Amino acid sequence: MALPILYSYRRCPYAMRARMALKLAGVDVEIREISLRDKPAHMLQVSPKATVPVLVLQDGAVIEQSLEIMHWALQQHALGTQTSASADALILENDTAFKQALDAYKYPERYPSKTQIQHRVEAEVFLQKLEKLLLENVYLFSAVPSLADIAIFPFVRQFAAVDPAWFEAAPYPKLQAWLSRLVESELFISVMEKQPTYIE
Repeated sequence: MALPILYSYRRCPYAMRARMALKLAGVDVEIREISLRDKPAHMLQVSPKATVPVLVLQDGAVIEQSLEIMHWALQQHALGTQTSASADALILENDTAFKQALDAYKYPERYPSKTQIQHRVEAEVFLQKLEKLLLENVYLFSAVPSLADIAIFPFVRQFAAVDPAWFEAAPYPKLQAWLSRLVESELFISVMEKQPTYIE
């Protein structure tokens, strides 16, 4: 029987977190690495939103949102989603306010109403919340990675990469350790292996 198909783009943080959840749950999928300039017709047919990730299940059902893919993957293998109202609220803040501040910090020329430093300060509101949580546990809510860690990690990684020297010197030692732990994890390394670009 054919495997579920995951349309993905290696460096996209949304696709990254979907791949991590699928891998963590032990769900085998056929990964189709797309070219952003030449998206596969089948992907556009099943998901007109035209963004990754897109998961096409064996019965033809399509899951188009990265968080929904994560929940589906973890439920398949009875790992549970280790979620709670607090975790859901944190992920929502990551996907809205922090993502907006991150984009502005990363591309300040597109958001000229404020300086890059001002955008960074706005993003730091979220980083401070993460640092506070990590004073209690090695990961955001427990001693092991949860759905929230995997959902948020790719975006913090992207933030840190904008100005690595600044991030390394910033007053977030717990967050820096958390990020390093996840970047160096077997789980992350395995989902970042390069795949050939899918051609129909």
